[in-house]
Amino acid sequence: MKYYKYSIIIPSYNRADEIKELLQSLAGLEFPLERFEIIIADDGSTDNTPQIVEQARHQYPFDLKYFTQSNQGPGAARNLGMQKAEGDFFVFVDSDVTVPATWLANIDKALHREMADAFGGPDTYRKDFPALLKAINYSMTSFLTTGGLRGKKGKKLAKFYPRSFNMGLSRELWQKIGGFSSLRHGQDIEFSNRIINSGARVIFVHDAPVYHKRRTSLRRFFKQVFNWGVARVNLYKMDRRMLELVHVLPAIATLIVILIALLAVFWQPAKVVFLAGLALGALLLLISIIDAVFMYKELKPALYLPVVIPFQIFGYGLGFIYNFIRRVLLKKGAKVGFQKNYYK
Repeated sequence: MKYYKYSIIIPSYNRADEIKELLQSLAGLEFPLERFEIIIADDGSTDNTPQIVEQARHQYPFDLKYFTQSNQGPGAARNLGMQKAEGDFFVFVDSDVTVPATWLANIDKALHREMADAFGGPDTYRKDFPALLKAINYSMTSFLTTGGLRGKKGKKLAKFYPRSFNMGLSRELWQKIGGFSSLRHGQDIEFSNRIINSGARVIFVHDAPVYHKRRTSLRRFFKQVFNWGVARVNLYKMDRRMLELVHVLPAIATLIVILIALLAVFWQPAKVVFLAGLALGALLLLISIIDAVFMYKELKPALYLPVVIPFQIFGYGLGFIYNFIRRVLLKKGAKVGFQKNYYK
């Protein structure tokens, strides 16, 4: 059996604290040191990221490399990492994750067992995450809100695309399809789409999760999901196969709610429908709250769900509607949504 060497590539921009925590978790990997390297692909950070990396070089035994470029975006940073990498497989994680000790070993086992060319893995939470992050994790991984699209075991409502918070591909496949595009949002889906369309064998490694912090405030979370709605239309304009019915459902729900709410002001039947819809929504939220309490064994994360779930659905829906009108109906150029201080 051929032993793969892995290049773990981490794009970063002013995320020194996250990099420090991620490197600490990577130091605990139960995997031979000679079989992986870690590459920080920095996009021109102005914080103390270089100092954190240099400190980690002296603190940990793994092979750690640091490369920098000037504000070209996360896709270009990942491409820089691949160009500098020495591994047989490139593995991508975002700076806002940490990993369990068995993460890379389980990826390695799955790739050898399945003879795969590329993979994606799930994201989840750590028990010490604050309540809001646990609520966001629930909303982002619940079948009710995502249809299983983020890589959970079992049925999914649409095609699974590996995501850059936990994905990888072989060097040979990269040489065949090229690197990440210049898209600001949705670039990992476009990259995964090219991987899938190439005929590569892509697997989901269910037992190799990363602990994903995601957005740490409701405001940042709303901006993130709005951007995803915008990005989905941009992806559709690139390849129509990247848009499926489940991707449109939040926008449809948003439009229906807005329309019925407006009609309810002066039309009694619409008011009845609106109240019935509120009752149904409240029931679904109650089911989610109960499920989250059983999942986390605590109440506080569940109490955020009446805000977090609507933020996710309507934030995404509004972003999709906005960009659909702009790009499809008005036939204007690409729009990326919120950009300031965003780096993924």
